[in-house]
Amino acid sequence: MPPQSDVLADVLTAGYDFLAPPRIAFGWGRRREVGKIARTLADRRAFVVCGSRTLAASGGLSEIHASLRAAQLDVVDAANISREPEVDDVDRLVGFLRDQGVTAEHDLVIAVGGGSAIDLAKAAAALATNGGGESVVAYLEGVGAGLTISKLPLPLLAMPTTGGTGSEATKNAVISNYDPPYKKSLRSDLMVPRAVLVDPELTIGVSRKTTAASGLDAITQCIESYISRRARPVARALAAEGLRRAVPALLVAVEDPTNRPAREAMSHAALLSGMALANSGLGVAHGVAAALGVQARTAHGIACAFMLPIALRANRPNCETSMAELARAVWNEPFRNNSAAADALVERIDALCQAAGAPRRLRELNVSREQIPALVAGSHGNSLDGNPVTLSDDQLDQILEGAW
Repeated sequence: MPPQSDVLADVLTAGYDFLAPPRIAFGWGRRREVGKIARTLADRRAFVVCGSRTLAASGGLSEIHASLRAAQLDVVDAANISREPEVDDVDRLVGFLRDQGVTAEHDLVIAVGGGSAIDLAKAAAALATNGGGESVVAYLEGVGAGLTISKLPLPLLAMPTTGGTGSEATKNAVISNYDPPYKKSLRSDLMVPRAVLVDPELTIGVSRKTTAASGLDAITQCIESYISRRARPVARALAAEGLRRAVPALLVAVEDPTNRPAREAMSHAALLSGMALANSGLGVAHGVAAALGVQARTAHGIACAFMLPIALRANRPNCETSMAELARAVWNEPFRNNSAAADALVERIDALCQAAGAPRRLRELNVSREQIPALVAGSHGNSLDGNPVTLSDDQLDQILEGAW
């Protein structure tokens, strides 16, 4: 291990940027402040994108509407979504917002839901003020015409209702298409939500299955952003803190959905994971998860839960020190050496995934062996590029064959 002074010099010499939402409000019951916070971003209309049927059915959405109206904002129900956003969803919402004559000076978009609702709102808020009517496809990485977000989007207030994706703190929106099949990001520093309101109480109504999948997504993001080849110091600190909170809380939240400390820990971990990945990137687990989304319609959190142990083993030979640091951050044990600590991380995260009900084989996700080449091809992108180990198509094919 290099002397501590050398480690510090490496960090300072490399330099780094750090991107995060300008305002974060976190706490149990703080959804009641949504009107006050929204009013700081707009003075005319709040366009609400909802992705939580449970919240709508329980009256929670009406409570949010009432808070917005009390702040003298007109409320418009702009969209509802119950699946990962697709190209048509974004284009339809963008068209609606433009028809309403929205302006960044007077109107805002509020996303209430999981990553799907937040990503849809994020993409639409950006395109409502950019371009001349092109489809979102023109802006997507790897498939579009290379158009970029250059004008300030509509202000976006993100209110997550799951403890998972961290999309409330990221600068991209993941959009799917199935003909042709792809899952790609619309990305810009300007797309980071202007405000984030995280009320862990909103996650109580989430099912056990979604709690497990979204929680394992947050854990995957913490680990991948920490060991990413693009990892940055502040982001690594946030990732380690998120993982330290999430690992002991996940199964508690799954088994006891009303447990306040567990829900708070998972919501906080998800938020930190979003800030970490926005600044450090991800890895092969998320690369393959995107391909599983379009090739097998696998929900993102479930795909990440499946891929995390596989990714850890694939990266273990090159990431011993980083994995050892994470193990010590989470369990605070006197491991014999870095090798033992790194092994413990791999084994214990694998056991956590099993206990949370993560699928173990590709065939459990209804993936045929013949689909593996398409999965390999579809895994290329920003996430795979950040993986600490460069994986050739042949190597990735072998990894997925072994997991079938």
